[in-house]
Amino acid sequence: MHYTELDTPALLISRPIMEHNLKRMQEYADKNKVALRPHTKTHKTPALAVLQEQYGCKGVTVAKVGEAKMMAQAGIKDIFIANEIVGTHKYRRIQELARTVDISFGIDSIAQAAMVEEAFAGCEKPAQAVIEIEVGERRSGVVEEEECEKLLNFLKQCRHIHLKGVFSHDGDSYGAPDVETCLKKSVIAQERTLKFAAMAREAGFDITVVSIGSTPSLANNSPILPGITEIRPGTYIFMDQSQANAVGDQTCCAATVLATVMSKPTDERVILDVGAKGLTMQSRQEGICRVEGLGTILEYPRTHIDLMYDEHAIIYDKEFHDAVKVGDVVRIIPVHICPVVNLYDRMYLINEDGSVDRELAVACRGKLQ
Repeated sequence: MHYTELDTPALLISRPIMEHNLKRMQEYADKNKVALRPHTKTHKTPALAVLQEQYGCKGVTVAKVGEAKMMAQAGIKDIFIANEIVGTHKYRRIQELARTVDISFGIDSIAQAAMVEEAFAGCEKPAQAVIEIEVGERRSGVVEEEECEKLLNFLKQCRHIHLKGVFSHDGDSYGAPDVETCLKKSVIAQERTLKFAAMAREAGFDITVVSIGSTPSLANNSPILPGITEIRPGTYIFMDQSQANAVGDQTCCAATVLATVMSKPTDERVILDVGAKGLTMQSRQEGICRVEGLGTILEYPRTHIDLMYDEHAIIYDKEFHDAVKVGDVVRIIPVHICPVVNLYDRMYLINEDGSVDRELAVACRGKLQ
């Protein structure tokens, strides 16, 4: 079957481009002598996590316990939840997973660590924890050295928590004005992460994991500083329009959404049969990841989605209007692929000639707990 025969909207993945992306990042990790632990929140597909392991990655990263469970069921044995985990239900599920897989998760406060210590009391295995360090994104993670010292002192008293290391995410690199600044941000983030790792070692902890990552910096070949043990890019497997803008190469985009031209109500307006429920309304408006519009038409790279409703994408472009007819299909490069994948039950891998290679279930879709 050719992809144009599929019903729309549909999530398409170019198998050759995806495989090129996988190979390139693995080679980058190998060259820098660090482990690659890809963040699977991008594809949410256990079959692709298995493929990443075949290319050489060391385990995977997930965002949620539910994702970890699906990855474990697919045979993945080394899983890191790059998120703070809070809640009795979640701790019980992690304890269950720990019987068969090596699973760790993030912590960033004494309050959370106290909950973990209590929840894992009496368990056969201690909780495997990794301290998150905030490095500029202003999200979660330890900010002040003093707070980290307090957390480390608390962890010294814990009998049911094993501290494996530290991790960070230089998410502010997405907003860097240029590649040079992006790489500088990456180095600064690494230096800060290494500093906190050194603090933990000085406090007597055997730190074996110093983990960093974000696709914009790593896809632009950021230097990896001595002492970093692993990298955690996620989007690199598919890329998207924002990442393509960051690296200056649209040919890296493996993921597109197939849509049908359903209406041409004026002499410049075109309506596609996919909206926010199939593309999201996310935009990026600054830095090297800045994207014009809410999605880019692959076949017409200067044409962008102007407006989005739940089930409609609106394009105002006279040239595009005159080039397509009602019933035609086009492929849309999403602004940000990660939340888009979460909207689909399945994806279709397609070959270079456009034939459908196979259908894969997005098994981690909706695993928000």
